[in-house]
Amino acid sequence: MSAFGIYIHWPFCLSKCPYCDFNSHVAESIDQAAWRKALLRELDTGASQTPGRTVTSIFFGGGTPSLMDPATTAALIERVGRNWRVADDVEITLEANPGTVDAERFADIRAAGVNRLSMGLQSLDDAQLTFLGRRHDAAQGVKAVELARRIFPRISFDLIYARPGQGLEQWRRELEAAIAMAADHLSLYQLTIEPGTAFHPMAARGAFVMPDDDHAAALFELTQEVTEAAGLPAYEISNHAAPGAECRHNLLYWRGDDFLGIGPGAHGRLTDEAGVTRAHRRHRAPEIWRNRVEQQGEGTEESVALAREERALELVMMGLRLTEGLSATGFRQRAGQELTSALRPEGLREMLDQYFLNWNNEFLQTTPKGRLLLNSILQELFPR
Repeated sequence: MSAFGIYIHWPFCLSKCPYCDFNSHVAESIDQAAWRKALLRELDTGASQTPGRTVTSIFFGGGTPSLMDPATTAALIERVGRNWRVADDVEITLEANPGTVDAERFADIRAAGVNRLSMGLQSLDDAQLTFLGRRHDAAQGVKAVELARRIFPRISFDLIYARPGQGLEQWRRELEAAIAMAADHLSLYQLTIEPGTAFHPMAARGAFVMPDDDHAAALFELTQEVTEAAGLPAYEISNHAAPGAECRHNLLYWRGDDFLGIGPGAHGRLTDEAGVTRAHRRHRAPEIWRNRVEQQGEGTEESVALAREERALELVMMGLRLTEGLSATGFRQRAGQELTSALRPEGLREMLDQYFLNWNNEFLQTTPKGRLLLNSILQELFPR
């Protein structure tokens, strides 16, 4: 059977980072019991819509899920086991921030059933952590990683690079220090300035200057070189792992498998018996979402059947992020058509000729230089 995941969104944070465009909200107090009840109810509704599925992964994202009462985490994991079959090797990930957790909370999260912790370190430099609006310092981040490695079977942490003024050697030193303390997975994201974030107007008025495209590309290439040499090659544009240590939940997104989204602003993709994939999205506002769950059993804002062309574009866009590439067999199963028939022949031929893509009649892959130009490649592959 194909992978099937459940994403559970905890929308609350202690503060809003200036680069963050996720659905996160600062709350001074949280009614943990009321939120547990609402999440459990929407989970039950989701179970009624996905009978017979086997859950292969659960992912607690946010926001800051480590602020969730571990008893709530345990109750949600238990309810998944009651509502669905669960794979023996199910991956259960929870996101945490070094400044909001301690040894006692780590142990409680592990006891709740979480077997993979993903931490938002973002930098190992105190000045850069201040710039990024993080509440922890570098020493707290290092300590959190050390604690997590003792408690969880699997851990990962995030770093943000391509920051204003960041040089190649500066990033090399920071990345090598991160690799030295990492386990078998790293997520390495280039800083992007998104509308609606605090950084957006700051960048617009020149409060800081982002790296130009050439320098950002050089930082990306250095990242690939250093991580691969350390045995943590990229398996996706921003994610690096030792073979076999890839995040299985995120892989199901990139491979186009189904997942159920629970909680404010959560997205999901569910395919019916006729092969039609529906995209669902929960209401972003936490209190509106909770009120709808109390009244209707779910906080759905939108549920739409994806058109054939939309589904094809989504599968190609996600699949080409992976180093393994997009499987023609998987595409046929999920899109109901041949991969080559969904692409513009002239565009595919041009991308192959320019060595932005490789194609071996089963996998369509971006080359190393193609990964830097994915948006441009997609424009060439789909009819305009």
